Amino acid sequence: MIPILSVRDLKVSIRTDAGVASILDNIGLTLERGRILGIVGESGCGKSTLIRAIMGILARGAEIHAGEIVFDGENLLAFTEAELNGRIRGNQIGFIPQDPLLALNPVFKVGTQLLEIMRDHAPEDGLRGSARKRAHVQRLIMLLRRMQVPDPELALERYPHQFSGGQRQRLLIAAALACAPRLVIADEPTTALDVTTQHQILLLLRELVTEFSLSMLFVTHDFGVVAELCDDLCVIYAGQSVEAGPVGPILASPGHPYTQALLACHPERATTFRGIPGTVPSPLAAPPGCRFAPRCVDVQSSCSLGPPPAGLSPVGATVKCVNYA
Repeated sequence: MIPILSVRDLKVSIRTDAGVASILDNIGLTLERGRILGIVGESGCGKSTLIRAIMGILARGAEIHAGEIVFDGENLLAFTEAELNGRIRGNQIGFIPQDPLLALNPVFKVGTQLLEIMRDHAPEDGLRGSARKRAHVQRLIMLLRRMQVPDPELALERYPHQFSGGQRQRLLIAAALACAPRLVIADEPTTALDVTTQHQILLLLRELVTEFSLSMLFVTHDFGVVAELCDDLCVIYAGQSVEAGPVGPILASPGHPYTQALLACHPERATTFRGIPGTVPSPLAAPPGCRFAPRCVDVQSSCSLGPPPAGLSPVGATVKCVNYA
């Protein structure tokens, strides 16, 4: 079966006053249908740039030099802006942003904002005018009720500030599902929530993937979230994918030194406060060979000779490290 999403050898750079910054360098991932793929990495590793490239909303000055972004068998990089707006964004690929307060306009009612999404991106259903609007309202009410938003009919008439943080996040999940997409991209949607609300949202997302036959790309920096929600995992570092495979085996036996270091920092595994020495390298001056080599405790002379080859770890994960060449 063809994966719902496949990113192959994607290279993205941004021109700056100091030179050309290589943000993504031959990065790749595969999301199988009906599964949740977690993307994990430190801040500055390129997670947000990756999802913006998939959606075709890269920042001004960013340029894609090579690679493919294949969604349901079609290369999205070959689409025009009009085709992406008409065929992909909203109706085929939904998006859950990180900050539920900033994502909603405070001066418009929630119903007005959600109906605008459906008006512009909902698939054709043969209805026109007031009949189409009524159908959209009924779908939104159904979704808000499924998201456990109190009084969904009245909720559409309220403003964003009249909801709690967890309720606003539920509104954005409903917005992402409003046009019945097949893929949902979630950009750290639980970061700003308290632990109890975060757990509720994660359970809801897991249920929705099955209920609505979705596939999900979930961006996070928290391995606890990955363990609770995701089926598969892609670890990225400095714009490159370094380890990928099923979640359980990787968490039990991580192969790449970077994955091992990230897991060692997790509060549930660490016995003392610790971090990874050094910082993510600047995209303006990436080190030769393996980009993690300057921070790696298992660095070898061959690590600086060229890009590390991809191999299989004992648990079947794909790892880009000389230890698995």
